[in-house]
Amino acid sequence: MADNHESDDSIDPFENNPFAGMPLFGDLSRALEGQGPLNWDAAKQFALLAASGGGLLSGGAVSTPANVDPNVRLKYAELAGIARLHVADVMQLEVPATEPSVATPEQWAQQTLEAYRPLFTDMASSLGPTDEPLPDAASDPMAQMMAGLGKMMAPAMLGMSVGSMVGNLARHAFGVYDLPIPRATPALVLVPSTIDQFAQEWEIQLDEMRLWVLAHELAGLTLFSIPHIADHLRSLVQRHVGAFQPDSSAVTDKLTSLDIDQSDPMAAMQQAFGDPEVLLGAVRSSEQLALEPELDAAVAVTIGVIDWVVDAVAVRIIGGNSLQIAEAARRRRAEASPDDIFVERLLGIRLGAEQTARGKAFVQGVVDRAGEHGLAPLFNDPDSVPTPNEIEAPGLWLARVAGD
Repeated sequence: MADNHESDDSIDPFENNPFAGMPLFGDLSRALEGQGPLNWDAAKQFALLAASGGGLLSGGAVSTPANVDPNVRLKYAELAGIARLHVADVMQLEVPATEPSVATPEQWAQQTLEAYRPLFTDMASSLGPTDEPLPDAASDPMAQMMAGLGKMMAPAMLGMSVGSMVGNLARHAFGVYDLPIPRATPALVLVPSTIDQFAQEWEIQLDEMRLWVLAHELAGLTLFSIPHIADHLRSLVQRHVGAFQPDSSAVTDKLTSLDIDQSDPMAAMQQAFGDPEVLLGAVRSSEQLALEPELDAAVAVTIGVIDWVVDAVAVRIIGGNSLQIAEAARRRRAEASPDDIFVERLLGIRLGAEQTARGKAFVQGVVDRAGEHGLAPLFNDPDSVPTPNEIEAPGLWLARVAGD
C-alpha cells in the first residue's frame, strides 16, 4: 500500500525505507516520521516509568503518587530562611530570594527533562543519523537492514534512554544541584521523599537533614545565579554534546557481531538497542577528548565550592552531626551507578570521588592561603575561572587573580 504522507523536510530519513514491504515495520516507520532528533513522548513516558520504579496501572499507564503534603512545603520554606542567611554570610553574596518548592520524583524528572530540553536536543542532533553510505551494503543486506532499523528507531531510542536516565536520577536526587549543570532559569526544587528515606537509612534527625540539603541547594542556586560561572559550564556541556561524531560503520559492526536469536526477533531488537555502544552511535570525537580537562575542571570547582559552603553552613546550624551527614552524602555520591555512566558519556559530566576530592582540595587550598573570602575573585571576576592546571595548584590561581 502506497504511503501518501508528505513531509515538509527537504531530507526524508525514511527514503528508500528497507522495511516498506513489511507491514509491521512500514506502519512503525510512518508512526515515527516527524518525531525530530529525539522523541519527547518516549522521553517523558520512560522518565515517569523509571522515576516511579516501574509502577504501572492496569491500563498500562504509569502510576503517579499524590503530591507532596503542603505542610512539608511550609516546613522547607521555614527552614530555608535559616539556611539562606548563613549561605549568604559564608559566600558573601546575595542569595536569590527563590522560595523552595517540593516535588515527587516523577515531578522532578518531568521538570528536569524540560529544563534541559535544549541540551538534550543538541545531543540528539549530534548523535543523529548521517547521510554517510552504509558499508558493504550490497554484500551484506542484513547489515543494511539492521542499520536502517537503527536509523529509523534512533530518535525513539534516544528518547527512551534520556528519559530513563533522568527518571533514575530522580529516584536518588535531593534537589536540582545533584546534577551540576546550570538551568536556563535557576530553580530550588526539593524531593522530600528521597530526603526522608536517606535520613531514615542513616539515622539522621529529619530537620537536620533538611537543613543540610537546603544549604546544598541554596549554595548551588547562588553559584549558578552568577552569569559568568553558569555560562562557562553551560557552554562546555553544550560543546560536548554537540561534538559527537556518529560512525555508521561502527554501529553496523556492533549490530552484526551480536549473537542474535533468529527465533525471537523482538528479543534480538531489545538486546541490540539495550547496548549503550549501539545507542550512542560509536566513538567520542577528538574535540570531546580535548574538551575533557576543561570540563572536568569546571565540574570540580562547582562541586568543591558547593561542598565547602555546605560544610561551613552545616557546622553553624547543625553542629557536630553535620560531619555524619556530609560523610553519608559523599559516600552516596561516590557510589557510581549505570546512570552516572550515562551522564558522563552523554553530557561529559564526570561525578564521583575523584572530582569531589579535586574540587575540595582546590577550594581548601585557596581558603588556607587567602582566608575564608579567598574565593571572592571567582564569584566576582569573569576572567577568574580556574584552568585545569590551577585546579591542581590553587596557589597559581591566587597569584593570577591577584595580579589581574
